[in-house]
Amino acid sequence: MVGDLLLPERVYDYLVSVSVREPDILRRLREETAGLPNAVMQVPPEHGQFMAFLAQLTGARQALEIGVFTGYSSLSVALALPEDGRIVACDISEEYTAVARRYWKEAGVEHKIELHVRPAIETLNELLAAGRRNTFDFAFIDADKSSYARYYDSVLDLVRPGGLIMVDNVLWSGRVADPKETDADTVALRAFNEKVHADTRVVHSMLPLGDGVTLALKR
Repeated sequence: MVGDLLLPERVYDYLVSVSVREPDILRRLREETAGLPNAVMQVPPEHGQFMAFLAQLTGARQALEIGVFTGYSSLSVALALPEDGRIVACDISEEYTAVARRYWKEAGVEHKIELHVRPAIETLNELLAAGRRNTFDFAFIDADKSSYARYYDSVLDLVRPGGLIMVDNVLWSGRVADPKETDADTVALRAFNEKVHADTRVVHSMLPLGDGVTLALKR
């Protein structure tokens, strides 16, 4: 079995074989990351490709990323953005984002990515204070689960009407569906999922991609 949601391996391998077109630089980044601590935090190739697809589908030029790790998701999106496209990327790890910076530079997209290494909420608050409400086209949230609700509210203010927010790990290996699971991250994700479900500011859909993703389209 493969992946957090236990997709049968033969089905997963088939999906990848007929769906994923992974550029060599993304493959090399994925393989290097696989040897690092916390490698499980890296999005799989079909996930990165889906993000790039969404960025192109929405005509995104301005993007937000909360949680960079070694940069697979941000590189996937940056490669899909037009030359004048920009990503504001937030993470707290100098160590892991140093890997991201190397690959961004090699791919020729480092000028598209503005990296902030500090708590993401500080960057989001700064963007709001600078008058960036309703100016972002696409956003990806994949960071500390206890802060998802705060990130979401700030990001929702920052994306434009018709802008798209993608949130990762919303099924949390199925633990959100098990009432016996009461650890802080699971409880936070369960509350977050209920919050988005009730939020009339968006049209949303939850998908069993990877560890579960939610797509929220701002009205």
